[in-house]
Amino acid sequence: MSSDGIIEAPGIILLIACLLRSSQYVIQSHIRQIKAFWLATVLVFVAVIRRELNYLPDLLVPSDFSFLNQSYDWWEDSVLTLIYLVALGLLAYSRRYLWAVLKNVHVSLYLSVTVLAVIQYMGENAIVFPHAFGGIVEELAETFIYLIALLYLWKFTLSDFESCLLHKLNDGLSHANH
Repeated sequence: MSSDGIIEAPGIILLIACLLRSSQYVIQSHIRQIKAFWLATVLVFVAVIRRELNYLPDLLVPSDFSFLNQSYDWWEDSVLTLIYLVALGLLAYSRRYLWAVLKNVHVSLYLSVTVLAVIQYMGENAIVFPHAFGGIVEELAETFIYLIALLYLWKFTLSDFESCLLHKLNDGLSHANH
């Protein structure tokens, strides 16, 4: 584990909890667009967890690994790019639901996450913070972002958004029939 692995552990635990909660929403959803949205969130959490566990390949994959004349790094980047593209496609497919969810988030939550992301970037790049302290600041900011995500997912009411989307879809169909 990396030197700041101890401080990364709470963030990884929070990400796994977010992944599990999103998976629960995939299972509970009855509408394809909603399932697509939650499947996209699952894929995003898988990719973020993989990025957070950046030390695992060093432990598990030999340094001279090659498959079809490509290194592990090439394969990892290719698979993660594919995951991102599939998630993006699923979000595009579920755009009405995505928009309904995004509109429902309070502005203060967006501002909080933005401030934490800026602090995370500053810590990672030793801007304002000393290099030795910057890594801790980075990990703490990430952990708070993951905590906010988990709290939002935990508070989220799937049935409210399902009924809202069904209402919009039914209105769209009734207007198309007239």
